[in-house]
Amino acid sequence: MDKEIIIRSGATKIDYALTKNGRLIELHADEDENKFAVSDVFIAKTRKVLSGLNASFVDVGYEKDGFLHYHDLGPRYLTQLKFTKQVISGRLKNYALKDIKVEKELEKSGSITDVVAPNQPVLVQVVKEPISTKGPRLSAELSLPGRYVVLVPFSDRISISQKIEDREEKSRLKRLVKSIKPEGFGVIVRTVAKGKLVAELDQDLTNLMTRWENMCSKLHRAPYPTKVMSEVSRTNSLMRDVFNDSYTSIVVDDEEVSNEIKDYLKTIAPHKENIVKYHNPRVPIFEKYGIERQIKTSFGRTVSMSKGAYLIIEHTEAMHVIDVNSGNRSNKADSQEETALETNMIAATEIARQLRLRDMGGIIVIDFIDMRKSENRKKLYEHMRDEMADERAKHKILPPSKFGLIQITRQRVRQEVNIKTREENPDGNGDGEIQAPILVIQKITEELERHLKAGNKKVTLHAHPFVAAFITKGYPSVRSKWFAKHRKWIKVMPRDAYTYLEFHFTGKDGKELS
Repeated sequence: MDKEIIIRSGATKIDYALTKNGRLIELHADEDENKFAVSDVFIAKTRKVLSGLNASFVDVGYEKDGFLHYHDLGPRYLTQLKFTKQVISGRLKNYALKDIKVEKELEKSGSITDVVAPNQPVLVQVVKEPISTKGPRLSAELSLPGRYVVLVPFSDRISISQKIEDREEKSRLKRLVKSIKPEGFGVIVRTVAKGKLVAELDQDLTNLMTRWENMCSKLHRAPYPTKVMSEVSRTNSLMRDVFNDSYTSIVVDDEEVSNEIKDYLKTIAPHKENIVKYHNPRVPIFEKYGIERQIKTSFGRTVSMSKGAYLIIEHTEAMHVIDVNSGNRSNKADSQEETALETNMIAATEIARQLRLRDMGGIIVIDFIDMRKSENRKKLYEHMRDEMADERAKHKILPPSKFGLIQITRQRVRQEVNIKTREENPDGNGDGEIQAPILVIQKITEELERHLKAGNKKVTLHAHPFVAAFITKGYPSVRSKWFAKHRKWIKVMPRDAYTYLEFHFTGKDGKELS
C-alpha cells in the first residue's frame, strides 16, 4: 500500500494532501496568517462570567470572545492562576514548577463564579478554532505536544496512549517517563513512542521544557491579549501530527521546506529520510499527482462512486445528512438485498473518506439503502467501524436504526473544508451558477496572436482540461490550425485547478506572459 504526503508550499500557506494508493483521503490548508490555530496559547483577560452557562467569555483578540467553560479550567487552575500572576508581575523568574506551592484542586461540580472574576488575567489555549459565528473554544488546562510525549504543566499524572495495547510496553514506557519527568509536570505518552528508547523521550521532554520556559518569559508585562506560544514550524507540526512509518513518500515543491522536513526526519526517523523528494514547481505539484482533479470530483453536493452508485451530501445548521443511492446498479445483482448490501459497503468506504476529506464534524446522519437481514446490517456497521479505524478525530458510530440510518458524531476543531465546484454563469444575461461551458477559444486565439507578434517564440498555454482537449483533439484541431497559420507548435497543458474560462500563457522560462 502506497501512502504519500504531497505538500504544496506558497508564500503565506502550506497545502498538503494525504493519499492512499493515489487516492486523496485528506486535504489541509495551513494558513501562516491564521491567528487562532489549535494549540496556540494566549495571555488574555476574562470578560463576562455567566453562572447560567458555568462559563466565561475571554478576550483573545478575535471579533468574537473565546469561550471558557468551568470544566476546561482544569483541576489545578488556582495554582496556575497564582503562578501566572507572579510571572506577569516579575516576582517569579524561575519557571520550573517543582517549588510552586500547590493550591487546592477545583471541585468537579463547582461554579465558575467562585474562581473566575471579570478582567482577570488568564493563560488559555485554543482547543477549537473559530467556526461560523462562534469565537474560539478555550481551555486553561495547557498541554505542549511533542513528537513522542505531551507535556502537561501543573499536573503529576503519567498517561499512556490507549492505542498501545501491550501491557509490558505500557509498563516500560511508564517507568521510563517516571524517571525523566520534570517535577510539577504531567506527561501523556503518544502512540508513536512505542518501542522508543529513554534518550529519545528525554530529548523530546527537554525540547518541550525549553518551549515552556520561552513561553513564560513572554508573560512579564505582556499586554492583553498576546499570543505567547504557537507552533514552531508549519512543516514540523505537520510531520509531528501526520507522519508515521506507514508513509512511503513525501513530495514537496519547495527546496527549503524539503530540506526542513529532511532535517526533522533525521531526528525522529533517520531510515525514512530518503522518502522525501523535491518536485520542480514548473509543473504544479497538485496537477502532477492528480490532486486537483480529485478535488474537483470529490467536493460538491453529489459524489459519484463505483458501479453507478452516488452520494448526496447536504449540510444544515444542525447536522450533515448523507443519502446513499444505488443509481444504475439496481438491475445488476441477483437480488435487491444483495444490491443494497453491495452499494452500502461501497458507500461506507466513500463516506469514511469524505468525513476526513471535508473534515465534517458534529452530527452526521447517513441514510443507507434499506436491508431486511439483521446480519447484513451488522456487517455494514462493522465495515463502517473498520473504515473509520484510522480516523484521528474523536468519533462515535451508532448501529443502524430500524429505518436504516447510521448516526455518527465526529469532533471538529477547525473550519470544514468547503471547496466550490460550480461557477458563475458566463452568459451575461444568465443568473445563478452553472457548470460553465467553453466560450473562450476565440479569446485564447486573440491572446496567442498578441504574444507571438511580441516576439515570444516558445509559448505554452495553460487551460482547463475540457478547453485543452477541445484545442488538441480532432482533425484538423484548433492547435493544428494555429501551426498552419503561425508555423509554431503551441504546447497545451491541462490544468485541473482552473475554471472553464480561465487560461494563461507562459514563455520559454516558464514565467507567465502579461
